Amino acid sequence: MTVTTPPPDPARAPLTVSGAHGEPSREPDGAYLDHAATTPMSAAALAAFVAEAQRTGNPSSLHSAGRTARRAVEEARETLARSLGARPSEVIFTSGGTEADNLAIKGIFWGRRAKDPCRSRILVSAVEHHAVLDPAFWLAGHAGADIVLLPVDGDGRIDLDALRAELAAHAGETALISVMWANNEVGTVQPIRDIVRAARPYGIPVHTDAVQAVGQAEVDFTESGVDAMTVSGHKFGGPVGVGALLAKRDLALDAVLHGGGQERGVRSGTLDAASIAAFGVAARHAVECLPDRAARLSALRDDLIARVRAAAPDAVLRGADPASGDRLPGNAHFTFPGAEGDSLLYLLDSAGVQASTGSACQAGVPQPSHVLLAMGVPETEARGALRFTLGATSADSDVDRLVAALPQVVARAQAAGLVSGRAIGGMA
Repeated sequence: MTVTTPPPDPARAPLTVSGAHGEPSREPDGAYLDHAATTPMSAAALAAFVAEAQRTGNPSSLHSAGRTARRAVEEARETLARSLGARPSEVIFTSGGTEADNLAIKGIFWGRRAKDPCRSRILVSAVEHHAVLDPAFWLAGHAGADIVLLPVDGDGRIDLDALRAELAAHAGETALISVMWANNEVGTVQPIRDIVRAARPYGIPVHTDAVQAVGQAEVDFTESGVDAMTVSGHKFGGPVGVGALLAKRDLALDAVLHGGGQERGVRSGTLDAASIAAFGVAARHAVECLPDRAARLSALRDDLIARVRAAAPDAVLRGADPASGDRLPGNAHFTFPGAEGDSLLYLLDSAGVQASTGSACQAGVPQPSHVLLAMGVPETEARGALRFTLGATSADSDVDRLVAALPQVVARAQAAGLVSGRAIGGMA
């Protein structure tokens, strides 16, 4: 197993659900600022889910009940494709983003390797979600893959010069490239079209995890030029447990699950018609509402950033400058010097404010974010991270509650950090 990090550019440093207009209604108490982890189902998606769940029928059955369920699945497939700029035949339903990422990374690698055994290199950005990193490293340990971690700048944006240099040197050995559309922790939007342009002369397929981007940024599968794209329903108003991999029909893609041969023969398993129906409705609603919602969330995010800085002057905003347009509208990620992120999270939670230290999939693991470390943030600072993310139900009152609690929370967390540091020093 070989893991390579190309050198960076020398010039850079390394529920009540009955809201108006199909929106979910706000919970009565507390401030929920963790929409990047999961966001409430839209009223329209919930209605579609309930209606389909009341029916009986396996979409693979040939009788009338089965055909009715199949119709719901295919209508959702068409709706999702239309919403995301794809063809219906390019939509492969999965159980969520993690399965779709695994299918992309493993399926493309095996598909390419079968045609050309020299294709051993997998290029991924150093700030990918673990749903991409872990299957890539699994292939390194079990299938002879060589992993190349592409460096990023201080905002978490991929170093395109490093990518181009890597391709110039090793294109003939490269199986695929995977770079997320937008980062789940710091909200930085990646230059996906530039990545595709770099890969296209070499015929190397590009996969992007667009889980965080759909509903917050304009996402068009065909226009972007990528070969495969991951989406997940519960990030934009659909149910948990359903997602999709959008994949070009001519993409070499081996199956990861085997059984009934559903979904183009590359994803077996009985399809969840109710969740898929809600998934399609949620995608349409998210895309239709995008312009107004993005503008509202951007304004609310900017207010949150300004007021957090006023309440905690030492706080450092991480990720792309909001004014650049290269940051998701609902993302504000800070590090708080001298405080542990877990302490901040629990103290805020006790004050009725729900946030995150980073990816919910890594919750409970007391280690600094690999995203922040890849951005060059020192480990001591990376440990004090908090992510505030906004969604359809977010309001000014959420920001009010956060900034009212924050000064005391930060002071207590920093005091706890000092005590902990002294204790560790005394034990040494």
